[in-house]
Amino acid sequence: MARVTFTEDTCKGCGLCIDVCPKNIIQFSDRLNVKGYHSATVPEEDMDQCIGCTFCAVMCPDVTIAVSL
Repeated sequence: MARVTFTEDTCKGCGLCIDVCPKNIIQFSDRLNVKGYHSATVPEEDMDQCIGCTFCAVMCPDVTIAVSL
């Protein structure tokens, strides 16, 4: 199963990862990070839907996302 992890404190909340996710499982967190942004996240209950395409990680301008297979 693929797993997406986000380094919350470096995410600026641009939403590019949300736009490119083919499964539409990435969303903004309710919490603010140290920069004052709502970082991207995948809810634990949706993680099993991740197909490991890495579109989100490739699109991220801040290299905040890691996808493990």
